[in-house]
Amino acid sequence: MAQISVNNLIFCYEGSFDNIFENVSFSIDTNWKLGFIGRNGKGKTTFLNLLLGKYSYKGSITTAVKFDYFPYQITESQMQLSAVEFIEELKPGCEIWRVICEMTELGESEEILYRPYKTLSSGERTKILLAVLFSGENDFLLIDEPTNHLDQGARETVKTYLASKKGFILVSHDRDLLDSCTDHVLVLNRNTIEVQSGNFSSWWENKQRKDRFAIAENEKHQKEIKKLKHAAMRTSLWADKNENTKIGFDPIKEHDRSVSTRAFIGAKTKKMQNRVKQIEKRISREIEEKEDLLQDLELPADLKLVQLSHHKSMLVNVKDYSLKYMGTESPVFTDLTFAINKGERIALCGKNGSGKSTLLKMILQKTGLRDIDGTILEEGVCETASGLVVSYVAQDAAGLKGDITSFCRKHDLDQSLFCAILRQLDFERAQFLKNMEDYSEGQKKKVLLAASLLTPAHLYIWDEPLNYIDIFSRMQIEKLLLFYKPTLLFVEHDIRFRENVATKVIEL
Repeated sequence: MAQISVNNLIFCYEGSFDNIFENVSFSIDTNWKLGFIGRNGKGKTTFLNLLLGKYSYKGSITTAVKFDYFPYQITESQMQLSAVEFIEELKPGCEIWRVICEMTELGESEEILYRPYKTLSSGERTKILLAVLFSGENDFLLIDEPTNHLDQGARETVKTYLASKKGFILVSHDRDLLDSCTDHVLVLNRNTIEVQSGNFSSWWENKQRKDRFAIAENEKHQKEIKKLKHAAMRTSLWADKNENTKIGFDPIKEHDRSVSTRAFIGAKTKKMQNRVKQIEKRISREIEEKEDLLQDLELPADLKLVQLSHHKSMLVNVKDYSLKYMGTESPVFTDLTFAINKGERIALCGKNGSGKSTLLKMILQKTGLRDIDGTILEEGVCETASGLVVSYVAQDAAGLKGDITSFCRKHDLDQSLFCAILRQLDFERAQFLKNMEDYSEGQKKKVLLAASLLTPAHLYIWDEPLNYIDIFSRMQIEKLLLFYKPTLLFVEHDIRFRENVATKVIEL
């Protein structure tokens, strides 16, 4: 058991407008299973890289442990080899028998270690890299979003595996994974950093209670400030009125006054003015306390959706449908039958490779949003309603480049509305000046989601829309879908999101 102490950490990227970390101090224990939580762009991956010594910084990070990071970077040449041939390059000193033991815990055969890495599925690759990561001794492990692109079965395996381990920081936006695998959380709030015992749900419950208290206290402060301002204005008026009586008086009406009364009036006025100054100081203190209360408040803005109404109730009809890639013997799937009716939110589920994304692309093809793919053979019925307008979010955001202005022009989007949606998804204004190649993966996905939300459509088709998206934005999107009830066909492995949003689940 050792400590990692961070003291007065200051860091910002070269050319950046703001510091990512400003005088940050906290301590964590290397025996913890630590969940790392924060919005996209707040610096989670950056902090892991600081621990790895990749960037220079001000302040100090003190520890006696050695760090190792997931995911390992796999080169093009390594992709052509079997994993067993390059494991030593990933983790020097790694012993193959230890990796095999870890593979057994992950419920995977050692046989995949000897197959070309490029032929393995996303789940198989993740399991190999996790097995290599945990095959060392006395390392403190930095695990960055291990379940992205994994199907539900692989996620469950990884979840069970990580729950049996300790001594790591886990960056994840999957609420189910964080609840199952962590016993402490490190949270990047809006303006502060906190370390707390428990998992995501216990932290979130505490945070909601704390936020409700902060809101109540803020309302109390607002009322007190209003009262004080009224008292200050009233006293100031009295002082001014009193001051105006110092010079000149009617000896008939004010027979009890004399010239010497002027000093008394001046002293009385000064006392009133001092009282006004004291009230103003109290107002300043109240305002400072109010600002401190609300600095970490999470009140995500309500998103809006403009959907079109179609004259038909059934928008997509799939009956006895089969797909097969040209040159392969086995079909991707066979005899699939379902319909998408207005107002339904349908989740497609299944293992990686079961044809979920392929089915979405074939439906898009029927609406004219994609070119016909001659490599896919289809049988049965897959038809869409005439004049159907679809808004699509792709699984991969890697193709985004250029600035916001050129993106909006290319996709015929109102730039001011588009930026407003991004702001509601917690984009910093400084991000609008950057090229999208420099965005984090979560920020790129938010660009695709914002474009989809701004596009009026009869049907929304989203392919793994939440990959890399932070927890708070996931909750925003859940709330949006439950309020507007759009017709939606989606693939998403976040089980909490699927359970909350889907009205029907189709298994492939």
